[in-house]
Amino acid sequence: MTSQIDAILAAQIDPITQKPYRCKNLQVDATRIGLEVALPYPAKSRLETVRAQFAAALAPVAAGRSLDIRVESQVISHAAQRGVPLIPGVKNIIAVASGKGGVGKSTTAVNLALALALEGARVGLLDADIYGPSQPLMMGVAGKRPESPDGKHIVPIVNHGVQIMSIGFLVDADQAMVWRGPMVSQALQQLLNDTQWDNLDYLVIDLPPGTGDIQLTLAQKVPVTGAVIVTTPQDIALLDAKKGLKMFEKVGVPILGLVENMAIHVCSNCGHAEHIFGSGGGERMAAEYGVELLGSLPLDIAIRAATDEGRPSVIGDPDSPVAASYRELAQRVAVKVGEQAQDFSSKFPKIVIQRN
Repeated sequence: MTSQIDAILAAQIDPITQKPYRCKNLQVDATRIGLEVALPYPAKSRLETVRAQFAAALAPVAAGRSLDIRVESQVISHAAQRGVPLIPGVKNIIAVASGKGGVGKSTTAVNLALALALEGARVGLLDADIYGPSQPLMMGVAGKRPESPDGKHIVPIVNHGVQIMSIGFLVDADQAMVWRGPMVSQALQQLLNDTQWDNLDYLVIDLPPGTGDIQLTLAQKVPVTGAVIVTTPQDIALLDAKKGLKMFEKVGVPILGLVENMAIHVCSNCGHAEHIFGSGGGERMAAEYGVELLGSLPLDIAIRAATDEGRPSVIGDPDSPVAASYRELAQRVAVKVGEQAQDFSSKFPKIVIQRN
């Protein structure tokens, strides 16, 4: 009986990962068949679907036994750059980057974070754009100030189920950050390390555009699980996106994939669809560099309006096609993170050398 059940379980394929599910703790007795199914990505909306899949597969061999099938998401820590330790309270860091400004990187980052949170993950959002922080406005928390319980650490602002930190919380909205590179890099490290992140599955970092000091600091001193590159189909944007991709490759940060933003515009009046910034650029770049095209997002006035109102599309209009696109993007990113090498550093014993 057990071998027959094992064969049935092995034949169940996860349509998201295209791999067999991870099943554990199989228990079979005269009255009950029990098992646990662990998904390596957040999937609150799919738990019942997966449970029903296993219940249907096991029904022919149940022979009057009850089926106790538990399905849960188990997001684990994955390895980052060699020699860079993980940050306490943060399992995985996803860097959202672009080679140039104006391609919708921040909008992509905020909707990615929100989509992961809606699927049950514990998510943080770090606004690493010291010169032009935008996440307080996009997340509807502009003007708020974080608390410091001990004068050394900062408690992140929480909204829409996401823990948020930004230099925009600490300075006036109209204050210009006239800082040189070393000061900006230090500010990023303080925001990252001095924030009391509360048991995050994912920390999404919204990087400033380009390949300057902040990007290098992130790549060399911050344990990044993987990077998402945002571009538009336009040739000039793709040129800069390629530079960002190559930078992460050189410093050993895995590329999770590419996001093509503003791929198509559909007129809100007549419905005419037009590729304003060209077409197929993201697909060609993904093929050229051997990375996955994670998603292709539209140029839609509703996206802009939603972020300006502090209720990004995933929250502001959850049933819209745009929100569905962001949720699909988040799912693919989470799966790509789940495919990275696992980090076991937390299980290693700490060795302390003392002099007698």
